[in-house]
Amino acid sequence: MDTINSHWKILRTFLRLAIVSFAILCVAGGRLFGQGNDGTTAKAADLFAKGNLIDAYPLYEKLAADQPGDARIHYNYAFCLLAKSNSILDAETKRQMRVKARQEFQKAKELDITEPNINGLLDSLPPDGVVTESGFSRNKQADDYMNQAEASFTKGEMDAAFDLYQKALKIDPQIYEAALYSGDVMTNKEKFDDADKWYMTAVRINPFRETAYRYSATPLMKQRKYEQAKMRYIEAYITDPYNRYTSGGMIQWAQVAGRHVGHPKIDIPSTVGKAADGNTSITLDASANEEDGSVAWTAYGLSRALWITGKDGNLSERFHNAYPKEVVYRHSLAEEYEGLKMVVTTLKEAMARKDSKIKKLDPALGRLVELYDKGLLESYILLAKADQGVAKDHMNYLEKNRDKLRQYVVEYVAVDN
Repeated sequence: MDTINSHWKILRTFLRLAIVSFAILCVAGGRLFGQGNDGTTAKAADLFAKGNLIDAYPLYEKLAADQPGDARIHYNYAFCLLAKSNSILDAETKRQMRVKARQEFQKAKELDITEPNINGLLDSLPPDGVVTESGFSRNKQADDYMNQAEASFTKGEMDAAFDLYQKALKIDPQIYEAALYSGDVMTNKEKFDDADKWYMTAVRINPFRETAYRYSATPLMKQRKYEQAKMRYIEAYITDPYNRYTSGGMIQWAQVAGRHVGHPKIDIPSTVGKAADGNTSITLDASANEEDGSVAWTAYGLSRALWITGKDGNLSERFHNAYPKEVVYRHSLAEEYEGLKMVVTTLKEAMARKDSKIKKLDPALGRLVELYDKGLLESYILLAKADQGVAKDHMNYLEKNRDKLRQYVVEYVAVDN
């Protein structure tokens, strides 16, 4: 379990992203850091690119006042405000600076900033600036080293930050962030092999967190090792598929590598729910017919109805047997898999009959059968069709079937154009 409050964790992540990513970008003219070409703009851009947001802070404060219509300046100023707030002890001053940072991100958005993470930044910064800063480790000395390292990192003092992360890791070898952030330092210094070593150390500490997989793709992308980067983004995605940043990583890779990402199109024309009288209702698209096999979708609704319906309002026998520790019904992976499996079974039986009326199989059904035959149907459900109920089964499936999730993404999601 993460030891950092979710809001604060996300803010640290974005701040680190700004320092690491911008430090290794090749900037053309003033485009990335604002349109001005005066000495202040150039100096601020240089400091920002080097990851020294603390010294860049007063310069961007001036630039934001002088150039109120420049979205990039407001965006960078907001990051500088967050970095500066990290170096301040007074809680109220820190809070006010976070409020100001959010206002600057909002201005950047209103000025049509093109950064895809702008909404995530606004969501992660509470309007009142109140976030809980929790520790990295239960060991006080290790936690102190981590906090000192973060302060050094924010100031662009990469060597000092790395030494402190290593001291923390020596005391507490299970600090995921110590290994992860050591990788960030090496990425910042463009020592990409060393960066990969530390990111993979973080993976070994906790293979069920997506962050190190995703971060490790950055230096690979920088070196144009797109196939290797793809596999890291895939590992991040299958580890936490409901995190928009993992899917965003896949999209970013595809855009740069000139590839395509997307799930097989399988629209289910049958719906299952509760009618007004409390009974289970099943509907099937009127266009379903025997000639393309789509009438087989009837089996989907009939199967799922057995999971939803129980005697006297109790849980159904199917749901209880599959999830004996749960007392409230939810849509589950087991239910969805059984429903789709019944469609495949019904379809295959119909196709095997001598008097089969199927002339040309519906393409969606063809895809469904292929996924089932390859043993990838559950992976498809979890990654392409999961609602809140089904998503609860992801981690348990991941622990036992990471290879199937990976195979599904490689063969069906991250493919050639």
